[in-house]
Amino acid sequence: MNTRRRAWIAGALGCALLMTRAFAAPSADVHAAMSYDGLERISVKGIDLAYARPGASLAAYEKVIIEPIEVAFRKDWNPKKTGSELKLSSTDRENIRTGVAKIVRDEFVRAIEAKSGYKVVAEPGPDVLRVKAMILNLYVSAPQGRTAARTQTYTVSAGEMTLVAELHDSETGQVLARVVDRQAARSSSHMTFTNSAANTDEARDIASAWARALRDGLDKAHNIGRK
Repeated sequence: MNTRRRAWIAGALGCALLMTRAFAAPSADVHAAMSYDGLERISVKGIDLAYARPGASLAAYEKVIIEPIEVAFRKDWNPKKTGSELKLSSTDRENIRTGVAKIVRDEFVRAIEAKSGYKVVAEPGPDVLRVKAMILNLYVSAPQGRTAARTQTYTVSAGEMTLVAELHDSETGQVLARVVDRQAARSSSHMTFTNSAANTDEARDIASAWARALRDGLDKAHNIGRK
């Protein structure tokens, strides 16, 4: 992992830790973490906190680089396998982590390229936007290991996760926008059956909403869909 990548991850982790209890009304520390490089707070529908560079526009970008998605579990997440007293193995945890990373990236690619839209590419260029994203505080209810028994587990929610993302100009590296958003799976007033398939569906729904927010931002910059 290169130095710039490590710096981005460290910054994202620090920002997310500061914001654990401050989504609705960010404190001075949170504001400083989000705006330290000149960004200003803006409002984005469906996103807890968003900051953008004054005067920056996404109108010049027709292509997008999506960097590998980093995923970190919530610190207090230490679950047992569904239907078992055994803790999840390191392999099970890695499978969940890489699975969520793939779901999030797939949904971003799907939304960006939908309707013959923008292209997802691997190389920087003058019309290429770079997206760096992390999933933090991932909490999965009723996780299933490879040897999970065929049992039914009931919960009120499949879990939660937080997105920390930055949009960069791919050539200059300048940060154009920074967002943080915490999403919980749909909860119920009563206990509902939860399994790995349900967890996957909930994660995909959350990732899809984040992906649509990025696509909407690109479309608005290109005056697509505006009345």
